[in-house]
Order: sequence, then structure tokens, then C-alpha cells
Amino acid sequence: MELQTTIYIGVALSFLLYIGIAIWARAGSTSEFYVAGGSVHPVANGMATAADWMSAASFISMAGLISSMGYGGGLFLMGWTGGYVLLAMLLAPYLRKFGKFTVPQFIGDRFYSKSASTVAVVCLLTASLTYIIGQMTGVGVAFSRFLGVTSEMGIYIGMGIVFMYAVFGGMKGITYTQVAQYIVLILAYTVPAVFISFQLTGNPIPQLGLGSDLVGQDVSLLAKLDSVVTELGFGQYTTSVPGSTLNMFMYTLSLMIGTAGLPHVIMRFFTVPTVKDARSSAGWALVFIAILYTTAPAVAAMAKMNLLNTVTPGVVSGDVDVFAKDASLEFEKRPDWMKRWEKTGLLSFEDKNADGRIQYYNDKTTDEAVKAKVDEAGWQGNELTVNADIIVLANPEIALLPNWVIALIAAGGLAAALSTAAGLLMAISSAVSHDLIKNIFVPNISDKNELLTGKVSMAVAILIAGWLGLNPPGFAAGTVALAFGIAASSLFPAIMMGIFSKKMNKEGAIAGMLAGLLITLFYVFAHKGLFFVKGTDYLDMIGGANSFFGITPEAFGAVGAMVNFAVAFVVDKFTKEPPEHIQAMVEAVRIPRGSKSVDGAH
Repeated sequence: MELQTTIYIGVALSFLLYIGIAIWARAGSTSEFYVAGGSVHPVANGMATAADWMSAASFISMAGLISSMGYGGGLFLMGWTGGYVLLAMLLAPYLRKFGKFTVPQFIGDRFYSKSASTVAVVCLLTASLTYIIGQMTGVGVAFSRFLGVTSEMGIYIGMGIVFMYAVFGGMKGITYTQVAQYIVLILAYTVPAVFISFQLTGNPIPQLGLGSDLVGQDVSLLAKLDSVVTELGFGQYTTSVPGSTLNMFMYTLSLMIGTAGLPHVIMRFFTVPTVKDARSSAGWALVFIAILYTTAPAVAAMAKMNLLNTVTPGVVSGDVDVFAKDASLEFEKRPDWMKRWEKTGLLSFEDKNADGRIQYYNDKTTDEAVKAKVDEAGWQGNELTVNADIIVLANPEIALLPNWVIALIAAGGLAAALSTAAGLLMAISSAVSHDLIKNIFVPNISDKNELLTGKVSMAVAILIAGWLGLNPPGFAAGTVALAFGIAASSLFPAIMMGIFSKKMNKEGAIAGMLAGLLITLFYVFAHKGLFFVKGTDYLDMIGGANSFFGITPEAFGAVGAMVNFAVAFVVDKFTKEPPEHIQAMVEAVRIPRGSKSVDGAH
């Protein structure tokens, strides 16, 4: 069976599975729509949380960024995994014990203010819509390659699929769909990794293969990779750091606390029966997440090695002179996978020295020895452009794996993007229908009309997300990092102070959220344009790119969080403390009692 037919069958079967589950588990009440009736088993919720968590950024883009950044790309692994531990240990059990549907509802009740709830909704919508751009970008990348359509058409198809199972199924449908999507995406990620690790190192376990010697050689995979990339003018793979050490630290911190403030992940812990189950499902989710996250560095390094071996055949197996006249791949003899990805526009070749061969190197290197070799070889600049978002999806094709493996990774990439998109849409829908419409504007709305409002707001959110996905501000993982920064600077401090500071009042919380959100958006928009509209950036106003101590916009969320905490505590000092019953409630939420009871007061 030819490749494209195999892909169509694999993707179609996975979509039928998701839609079938959504129909079987469709929501019939607001409780089922928002929190799946609070009846999900911890292991199933752990799987659903992992699928919700491991988005297009994790599946499609993270290994690609590690592959292109080297060691420095590990900040995504450290930030996202560390953040999940922070969420599981410090936030999830307490929020579950509080027993509300959503993060804005918690903030509104804890800070005894509808204004605080409204500000939290604004923060949630800003973070979630930014996050969903990355998912839609990932959907477009995956569809454009595997269904042979443009990335724009891929986004439209993705919007339709998400609409079918998210709008009709609500959280109940999304939860069980995400369990299926986790199984699909983890198989899609690990099976090719096992094949490729065995091919390169003879070790079928990717995590061990990363540190193993190459087949038939007395040199480790990483040492060989270091040797090849430095010869081509790139930074050493195992030591490269993006920007300054301060920026890497702030970037990691921003991702970490942004994770703990993301509403679509926090909502998952309201779907289990008890506080004990919330803790248990957090642990299971970490196990399921770790399977992919410990595989990612191996996938990144092995994909990089295979790409270099494709462009300069024999570079892995022997000491080939990469600058020799006949060492580079002839363009006319390039493999089929390169031709397929060229059609998407995510891989391109420009023959700058008209020799009919593909030269791939760092033409901005400052290494004089490399420059001399480049001049001697007659190279006129790097000729191959590879979008970081294609590395994982192209990995099995680069390694010439069987068609069914390529079809599996196609289904997995789409599952990753669609599962997180659904979770984000659920967070957006509940924020609009439950936190704005029911709690503020129309308190007496019936359950039936609230459910209808939730579905309509989700449909509108899908349209907005699709439009934003057609005009993304950067790579999937880079865009997602901005969303984490927004959540870090606005929601995380308010949640932390709400749980652990019984003296924090509504004035402090509101001022902190607004200050953190606005200063972060100001810095991000200066780099990326107002509301990510290209051409509206204002870098001159802030003194140039990364002008604040060299910190990139993706890393600025940690600064915004510090501003949030500082403003909140200053305002709190000059305003009256919370009422006694609020302080007593905070004290009660922190006391570990009632973990075996079904405490789901909504």
C-alpha cells in the first residue's frame, strides 16, 4: 500500500474514534459539560491530563527546538516538567478541595469580588487564545504534510474536527477523547524513536541510546554530533545556551510557573471525585508525561544526526570531509521525503553557488577556521532551510522507516494538537458562559441556557483560534511559551496568594493581576506586534530587542510575575484586610481534612 493511502487510513481511523467517543460521552448537564460530572477515574484523568498537557508544542515542536538549539533547548523540558510538579504539589489538591468549576470562580470567591473574577477571565482568555494559536499552527503543519493540503486548509479541517467533539461532548466527551488521543500520540512518539535508536546505536531504548556508541564505532552519538555540528560552524550541541544564563533561567522559570497557572490543566483536577483522587491523578499524569519528555532529547539528537547524514551522506558512519566538492547531496538525488516537505513550504533549498548540491551549515559563524574552509570550498551561504516544527513529523521519513510508522506519527501529531486545543476551548467556554454570563451578567440563567451559551462561546472561540492560527507570531513552541508567560504573570501569583496568604485582599489581587498582565503584554507586543499583528511592533520605544537585561519576550513572564507579587503586596498593605470568614475559608482549604469525602460543592 502506498504511503499517502496508509496515512489517510491511519488519520481517518483516529478521527472516527474521537468522534465516536464524543457521541458516546456527550454532555447532558452543565456538570458533565464543565467537569465531566466529577466522576473520572484518576488513571483515566491522568491520561487525559497528559494529552491535554502534551500539546502540539510538546509533540511537534519541542524536539525540533532541542534539535536546533541543542542543550539550551532543554529549558522547555525543565520548565514544563518542573511546572507540572509545582502544579501537582502546590495547587491542584487545594483547588480541588475548594470545589469550584473554574480558576476565575476560585479567584472571585477567594477574593470576595466579581471584579477579581472578571479580571481573571480576561487573563485566562488572553493566555488561552495565545496558547491555542500554537496548537492551530501545529495542526496546520501536520495536515499540510500528511493530507497533502495547504497549512491554511489544514487549520480549517482541524477547526471542524475539534468543533464536532468539543462542542457536543463538553468536558465529558473531551476527557475520554483525550484518553484515546494519549494512547495514539505516545505510540506515535515512542515507536519511531525505538526504531531509530536501534538503527543508530543498536540500543532499542531511546533514553539509553542517546548516551550510547554509534553502531560499529567507538564514539558516542552525542560526541559525534558535537564533532559534526562544530565542523559546520554551529555551536556545540551539548553545551549551547540561548542568550545569557540569566535569560535561560528566566525562560525556565516563566515556563514553570506559567504551567502552574494554566487554566485548562487546572480544570482537569475538578473532574475527579475526591481530593485524594486529584493527588493520585496528578501522579499518574506525571508518569504518562515523563514517557514522552524523557524520549524527546533522544528524538532531537537522532533526528539532527539523520538530517546531517542525509545532506552529507556518510558523515555518521565515517570521517567524511564535509567540505569536499562531492560530499554534499546532489539536489536532483534528494530523497522523496525532502520533496514532500518542500511542497509545504516548511523545507526549502536555494542553490546559491549554482553547483547543484545542497550545502547546510551556519553561514553566520564567527569561527575563522570554518570561514576559511567555506571560502576554500566555494560555498556562498547556507542553502537548506528547515522549519524546527517539522523535525518530529519528518523523523521517521528521514530514517526511511515503514509507511505504517509514518502514518502513526501523522495521527499522533494531530492528536497532540487537537487534544490541547479542545482543553483550551473548554477553559475559554467555561470562562465566558460560567464565569461571565452566569456569575456576573445573568445569575438566574437556567442550566439549559448556560449549556447552550457554553457551546456557542466555544464555537466562537474556535473561529477566533483558527483565524489567529492562520497568522501565528512564530514557531508552535515559541508561541506557546508566550502563553505560559502571560499565565505566569497574571494567574499564577493570584492563585498562589489565594491559597497561601489568608491576609491577601481583593484590591491587592486585582492590582497585581492587572500590573503583571499589562507589563508582560507591553514587552511581548513590542517584539511581536500589537495582538500579534505583524508590522505593529514598537521595539524602538523599549530600546531595541531584548532590551531588559537581555531577556527575550518568551522569558518575560517571570518578570511579570515578580511585578504582580510586588504590586499585590504593596496595595494590600494600604488597604483593609479580608473579612474573617474569607480568612477562615482559606485556612480550612489548606487543612488536609475530608480527603475521602466527595467534596464537589459547585
